[in-house]
Amino acid sequence: MTSLFDPFRMGDITLANRLVMAPLTRNRAGAGQVPTALMAEYYRQRANPATGAGLIVTEASQISPMGQGYLDTPGIHTPEQVAGWKHVTDAIHAEGGKVVIQLWHVGRISHTSLLPGGAAPESSTARAAKAKTFVTGGFVPVSAPRALETAEIARIVADYRRAAGLAMQAGFDGVELHAANGYLIEQFLRDSINDRTDAYGGGIEHRTRLLVEAIEGITAEIGGGRTGVRLSPVTPANDAGQDSDAQALYGRAVERLAPYGLAYVHVIEGATGGPRDLSEQGVTPFDYAALRAKTASAWMVNNGYDGAMAQAAVAEGRADLVAFGRAFIANPDLGRRLREGAALNTPDVKTFYGGGEAGYTDYPPLAAAHAV
Repeated sequence: MTSLFDPFRMGDITLANRLVMAPLTRNRAGAGQVPTALMAEYYRQRANPATGAGLIVTEASQISPMGQGYLDTPGIHTPEQVAGWKHVTDAIHAEGGKVVIQLWHVGRISHTSLLPGGAAPESSTARAAKAKTFVTGGFVPVSAPRALETAEIARIVADYRRAAGLAMQAGFDGVELHAANGYLIEQFLRDSINDRTDAYGGGIEHRTRLLVEAIEGITAEIGGGRTGVRLSPVTPANDAGQDSDAQALYGRAVERLAPYGLAYVHVIEGATGGPRDLSEQGVTPFDYAALRAKTASAWMVNNGYDGAMAQAAVAEGRADLVAFGRAFIANPDLGRRLREGAALNTPDVKTFYGGGEAGYTDYPPLAAAHAV
């Protein structure tokens, strides 16, 4: 019987186990959105596959200055950022771990105070999201966006490709394209947001075009075997209203990505960080098994899994990999705790976003917790 702790080959990347640390925004980058030594320590603590993750997916990292949506999130578009990330990847690899970076453009989930020259956020639409973002001073409503001109979209695609190349320079084992949670690519995917009339709006073929072009650019730069993608077919995160036919939309998206030989597809089941079943909210149940049948890539599941659920998903062949989010915040040795059935530390929600070591690198590992 396959175990969560068995090794696995994911595209061109060999993992020591099937436990994944999900991308988690922590808002602790330094000046110039450069990763810091504290960030390197945070990831290092979770990188040893004997006690932690077989794969780490870093916090989402903007591919350009216009891609930023929150205060103190790291980027992957300047030499200084590449150098900062190199310290992080070196620390992870020294522990025997593997790591991919999540490539991010937030689209309309941003604020003018975060963007060059106070520019308006850019999106598929000019309609503002009913959402908030994190800036100096706390959480504020996002700014109204402007709709990207058709001719500008090539710049976005080029930014994704360039970021993937810079990620390789920074020592990453691969990249994950963030196409979930109501950010830019999902703003193009869903007809609840995308109100365009050009070649990137309207029917499903047009609405999936940016996703496909971004993957085409990334894989041309670094290869499909080092590229993953994150999708969230029904999450309402960041004012992402339900698509009129989510099953058809995301099914076609996965079909169109299949020829690129991606290392994995990372799927959020249900509402990101919330309920897995949205039927009480009137959301049509989504058939994830049918979605998986459309790809030969490794299948990574995420959202609300505990150890028993994760083990069952892998043992029964419903998933190749299982990603954990908040549990990894408070438990750098989550892998060991799940193996041994040990109790988990409770995360301190007040320290999730911004700050220093508190609630970031000071959670006790199992041995220290037992000694108290």
